[in-house]
Formats: sequence, C-alpha cells, structure tokens
Amino acid sequence: MGMKKYIYAFHEGNKEMKSLLGGKGANLAEMTKIGLPVPPGFTVTTEACNKYYEDDKKISQEIIDEVFNNLHELEEKIQKKFGDIENPLLVSVRSGAVISMPGMMDTILNLGLNDESVVGLAKATGNERFAYDSYRRFIQMFSDVVLNIQKYKFDHILEKEKELSKAQLDTDLTVENLKNIIKEYKTIVKKETRKEFPQGPKDQLLMAIEAVFDSWNNARAIVYREINDIPSHYGTAVNVQSMVFGNMGDTSGTGVAFTRNPATGEKKMFGEFLMNAQGEDVVAGIRTPQPIRELKNTMPKVYEQFVNVANLLETHYKDMQDIEFTIEKGRLYLLQTRNGKRTAAAAINVAVDMVGEGIIDKEVAVMRIEPTQLDQLLHPTFEKEAMEKIEKITQGLPASPGAATGKIYFNANDVVKAANEGERAILVRLETSPEDIEGMVSAQGILTARGGMTSHAAVVARGMGKCCVAGCGEIKVDEMNKVFKVDGKIFKEGDYISLDGNTGNVYGGKLPTKEPELSGNFAKLMSWADEIRTLKIRTNADTPRDALTAVKFGAEGIGLCRTEHMFFEEERIPAVRQMIVAQNVEERMEALNKLLPFQKNDFVGIFKAMGEKPVTVRLLDPPLHEFLPNNDDDIKILSEQIKVSYSTLKEIVEDLKEFNPMLGHRGCRLAITYPEIYEMQVRAIIMAAIEVKKEENIHIQPEIMVPLIGHEKELKIIKELIVKTADKVIEESSADLVYKIGTMIEVPRAALTADDIAKHAEFFSFGTNDLTQMTYAFSRDDAGRFIGEYRKKEIFEKDPFQRLDQNGVGKLMEIAVQLGRKTRTNIKLGICGEHGGDPESIDFCHRIGLEYVSCSPYRVPIARLAAAHSAIKNK
Repeated sequence: MGMKKYIYAFHEGNKEMKSLLGGKGANLAEMTKIGLPVPPGFTVTTEACNKYYEDDKKISQEIIDEVFNNLHELEEKIQKKFGDIENPLLVSVRSGAVISMPGMMDTILNLGLNDESVVGLAKATGNERFAYDSYRRFIQMFSDVVLNIQKYKFDHILEKEKELSKAQLDTDLTVENLKNIIKEYKTIVKKETRKEFPQGPKDQLLMAIEAVFDSWNNARAIVYREINDIPSHYGTAVNVQSMVFGNMGDTSGTGVAFTRNPATGEKKMFGEFLMNAQGEDVVAGIRTPQPIRELKNTMPKVYEQFVNVANLLETHYKDMQDIEFTIEKGRLYLLQTRNGKRTAAAAINVAVDMVGEGIIDKEVAVMRIEPTQLDQLLHPTFEKEAMEKIEKITQGLPASPGAATGKIYFNANDVVKAANEGERAILVRLETSPEDIEGMVSAQGILTARGGMTSHAAVVARGMGKCCVAGCGEIKVDEMNKVFKVDGKIFKEGDYISLDGNTGNVYGGKLPTKEPELSGNFAKLMSWADEIRTLKIRTNADTPRDALTAVKFGAEGIGLCRTEHMFFEEERIPAVRQMIVAQNVEERMEALNKLLPFQKNDFVGIFKAMGEKPVTVRLLDPPLHEFLPNNDDDIKILSEQIKVSYSTLKEIVEDLKEFNPMLGHRGCRLAITYPEIYEMQVRAIIMAAIEVKKEENIHIQPEIMVPLIGHEKELKIIKELIVKTADKVIEESSADLVYKIGTMIEVPRAALTADDIAKHAEFFSFGTNDLTQMTYAFSRDDAGRFIGEYRKKEIFEKDPFQRLDQNGVGKLMEIAVQLGRKTRTNIKLGICGEHGGDPESIDFCHRIGLEYVSCSPYRVPIARLAAAHSAIKNK
C-alpha cells in the first residue's frame, strides 16, 4: 500500500468526490472531465485539513512535498514557472468546503508575484500597468486574509492616491501610481507584522494554504455552521488554480451568472459582468457591473459560447447553476460552477419547472427543497394600500425577498443588542462582510449602499430567507456617525424604515404587513409531498385562530391543545384563583362551576375550526402556584378581590411554593389530590363536542390526554374518573359520541413501563420537552446557562431541547413504542413536543414508526415536507 494521497489534480477527480475535494474542487474536476475550458490546478483535500488540526496546526512534510510535486506538474502543463522572471506562473488559492460557507477565507488571486516576477509578468504580457495592478491586488488580498491586516488600511492608501492623481476609478491609475501604492502597502505590512512582505512564492503558497485551513475555525465560520447545522469534522479543501486574467484590458473581463433567476426561479439567465476587472471587483461592488445580456453586444461570440456552456452544465447537474467565469483576451474560462443558492420561492419554481421540463422527477423535486427553507414563504409582504400612502425614499436591488420594517442600526453588534431587547431592527451598511453574520441573523432586514445581486449581503440573506435590498447607490451611509442621507433627507439610528425585498423599494417609516398566499407551485409541490409522506401532521393549537391557521397550512388534526393557556385570561383568572384557595370541596366546586362555561366555549371554537379532524386535549398540566401572585402587593389586591384575609392567602401562596415545581405537584398528580379539576374539564370537552356535533351534523373526535403519568395506577384511577364523568354527560344529553383516552409519555418511568400503561391508554403522545428534561435532569428554564458551553466543548452538537437526542431520549421512545404495541397492537402513537417541527427529529419519528407529529401552526408545511423527505430517504 503506497502513501496516502492528499492532493488531486483537477483531471483526477469528479463530482462524486465532494466530501474529499469540497464542493468547489469536485465541480472543477467534473467540468474538466466533461471537457470545459477550466484553467488547470489541483485540490488539497479535506483530509489534509483534518490532519493539519491533528498535527497541532502544522502542515506535515509529506503534504508539503505533494503540493510542490503537483505544482511542478502544473508548470510543465502550461509552460510557465513559479516565481519566474521571464514568464511566471501565478495561481489563485480558494477555500472550498463540502457545503459552501460564507465567512471562510474566500480567495487570493495572483499568488506567486513578487518584486522580480512582476517584471516578468509585464514582459510576458507586454502590459506593465496590468502587471503592477495585479501585484497591488495580491499584496492587499494576501495581507487581509493571510496576515490579518485590516482591509481599510489599504483602501485608505488607494483612495489617497486616487485623490492625488485625480483618478476617478482604479482603472485610471497609472503605472507610477501603482508603484507608489505597492511601496506604501509594503510599509504597512512591515509596520503591522514587523516582517517584510513574503517574497518567496513557495512560502506564499504554504502560508495561503494554512490560512484556508485556519479559516475553517474562525468565529464567523463557526457561527455559520451552527445556524446551518454543518458538522465541524467536515474540514475544508483548498483549490490551487492557474490564473487567467480578466484585467488585461478591454477584451478581458469577469462575471458571475445563474442559469435561472435565483430570486424568482424564472428560466432566464441572470447575472452580471465587468470588462477589464478581476473576480472580486464584481462581488465587492466597487464598480457597477453590467447585466449578463449586455455581453451579447460586447462580445457576441463569447456570449454564445457561454450560453451553450450554461445549458450544458444545467443539464449535466440537473439543477440551476451559479457559474463564475473569466474572459482573457477574448477567450472564455470557467472558474467554478455550483448549485445556485436561491430563495425558497425560486427553489420551488425551479423544482416544479424542472419536473415539467422532464429533467427531474417528483421525488427529486421534493428532495430539492430544504424543509426549513419554507419558513421564508410563510413570511409576510406589505399591504398594497399602505404602500401607496407611504413615501418611497429610494430603490436598490431586490436581493432577497420578504418585507421588513424596523429601526435602523449601523453595525452588527447594535442590531444584536436591539433584537435581544425585543426590537425589530434593520441593518444598514455600506456593504456587509462575513463579520456581520450575527447582526444579519438578528436583523429583520438588510440594506446596503454597495454591492450587486451577487454581493455578500445578497447571497447570505437569500440563504437565510432574510429580506435584503442591496446596491442602493443613492444613499450615503456614514457608519461612523450612524446616519444615512438620501435626497437631502437624513435618517438617524433608531429611525424606522421599511424594505421590500421583492421590488428593492425602501420606504420611510413603518408599514403593516399581510400574510402570505400559499398557492400555485407551492401548493403543487406540497401536494407531491403529501402523496409521498406516510406520517400525519397535526398542530399544537390552543385557540380557534391558531387552529384555523394550521388548517390553512395543511394540518390534519390537533395533537396538543393546552387547557391552562385558557385559564390566564382576565375574566377567568379570579375564578381560577378562587378554586386554588378553596378550603373545601364545596368552595372548589363553586369556583369550577364558574369556569365551566368558559372552558366549554373554548372547545366549541376549536372543534368548529377542526371539523372532523381529531383533536387531542391535554388536561391541566402546570402546578397551581403559577396561577397565583407571588409578591406582597399583588397578594393584598387579590385578598380584597376574593374576600380571603391577607394572612390566609399569604399562607396558601407560601404553602404551594415548591423547591422544584417541574418535579412537583402538577399534571395528573393534581387530579389524584383534586379530582374535581379534571372532572370539570372533561365535562367541558364532552359538552362542547356534543354541541358542535349536533349543530354541524359532523363526526367530532375528541381525544382526552392525561399529562405526566409515571405509574399505571395513576392512569387507571384517572381513566375511571374520566369515563364516569363523560358517560354521564353523554347519557344526560342522550347523544352518541365516541371519545378516546390516552396519555403523554414524558416521564422516563412511563416509557419503561409502557406495556402496563397501554392497558389503560388508547394513544400515546410523546411530550419530548419534559421527557428530555427528566431524562437529562436538566431544568428547561435554567439549562440555557450552560448548554452554550456544552456546545462549544462539543458535548452536544445541538441543544437537546431543539433537536431530539436520539441516543438517549430516543431510546426511551423506542422502548415505549415497542412495549405499547405489545399490549395494544392498534395503539395510536404521536409526538407533540417542540421537536415535532424539527426535520431531523421528524425523520427519527418516521423511523421508529410513529403515526403523526404535531408542531406549531407555522411549522406545519415544514413538517409535511420533512415527512416526505423521510419517506424518500428511508425507503
């Protein structure tokens, strides 16, 4: 067995090798393989990155040797030498993770230039201005991403030189100007690093590879991985590619294009290019690029070739592509292709269109949409009438759809702070950069003065489903003084603006929003998902309004209706409190009788909203002290209201206080001590069901759920109480009604003795919030303080309250499913904890054979799609 191979030349790989070569490397290899014009190069694998971390952040000698062997082959292939004074080979170095990640080290161009080879480049190309322009760019990029010197220090020198020489654009700078800039750039490097700018091309290359590896673990990359659930052990690859030059004059240029519109999905090429420029010029938005269709007039031959290549790539990858290209002296080169990032609306349109075009089938189309992406579509837009009345202050590019209203802030930290205080904030920047990521996460929307549709702000916002208006050239942003000016008007920090990500319009002031329409291709794709999935999707809803929203989003029933939420309303809380402080059964019954009509009407509304769909109602769960005031002033007020002396009341409040209420007197334990409470609730449920059944003449399916059972005898006693109460109501109204009785499995002992509990339960619903809490012995309300640290130290990949812990809590669920079915083969099984809306947890529920998941109304479409994904993946 030979040495392990850490490096692959582009012609040695293919698109299947993504986990080894990263997305970029695998696609460069694939394009090379299908004969497209890709400048040759090689990829340092993700395994080399992981080895770098294992070796204490050192590149091992075997990898160094392999780098230079590959470099030598590259020199042979294109007949240029690294660092040569006659005709130097220059390379670009780019990071390429398995899943594309903004915030990692992006790109270094023109690597291999130094004081000698710059002369060689000028000779070989007969273009001295171009050579020094490339050297200037290289020093700036290398210093920024490898030596960590802040970019603005260089920008400042560039701007100063432009002013002195009255140059409008950087393309107007002369060779002399450029040489001055280079000299000053080198002075900065010396001052900041106490070393000269590295002149050895081989040193430059190794330092750049190290910088890419290091960027895998920079703060921004870590934040991005957390938000998008990317495991940290993937590592990143490094692509080293021979340079082609878009800045060699007017027959050269560079651009980025999508094969379809990434905001709408329309089947029309979408993108922009700049003549006499290098890649970063398009994205940075320093000069305004031209739309791609203009290339038809500028260079018709190249345009035609590009359209053919774009169609070829889309058919080959069977997906919309995002393509970077460079034109060098009239020749087209491809620098990368990848599946284009797109908005959720575009993703659905592209997927449905491609099924229509016969490129993919329904299952592939369903798998193309990430369930969490749907979140974007369930988002509001502005109300037309209000929009016509409010002043439009300017218009930028509609970089990412949605509608956002909020107060403006000019840096990411201020946005995070405002959002934490419950404000709606909008981030306003000249242009965003990867270090703004946390502010972008917390903002309602993003507005930038610079940058095109492919700028950082646009790409990142689209990925997050955040509203973004970019390249708003008319606004003058002053980040230092926290204001922006447009048309003589001044907007200060804290002023309201509204952004329309669908049109690019910016409005002064607040705008009301309206709910989304879920029709057309969205409905079509969801109907395919519904055909494929086997899990039913219910909702957690406590009010008729939530229930109706959920039905609109496709819910097939209610998996959890919490009754205590109904107790906190103003007109009811006095009766609830009277019940709690009651000294005997008679007093307690009197208070409960006051509550009965309220509870009954709540259920009537919910049963009407759900019609014939099943509704699971959970009987009272929280401990009683939650309904009582706990400070002295409030106790005084209450004592007057309910005519109980202050001292008695204070005693009751003290008496009900528990050290650990989560493990205390709550749930079914209340019913063991105060059966009257559950009795009233059961009467309300059954009376409501009978009433709606008679009025609407439909089959109502109430399911009564007992929380917190840990022992079969608790359920046996409470079940007898429920049956006796319910049957009496049914008999008195001479109706016929079928109801079910079941329990929540949320106490570990219940999972372990599920065979006994199933004797008395017709259904189980997993309450995974409490089950997680009790399995881990974490208090859900306090664990937040240390879970962050647990994630940093990689004890947890994800907070177990957000994503089901499949190894621990999941094992208890599997045991309960197995034992429950042993006793009662037709037992109905579902989940109603927060995990019911998390795609990975849904996948687990599918695998262990639950019948339904229940989640909040807005997550219903997400759950429907996630359930379809599970059915496809687990065939």
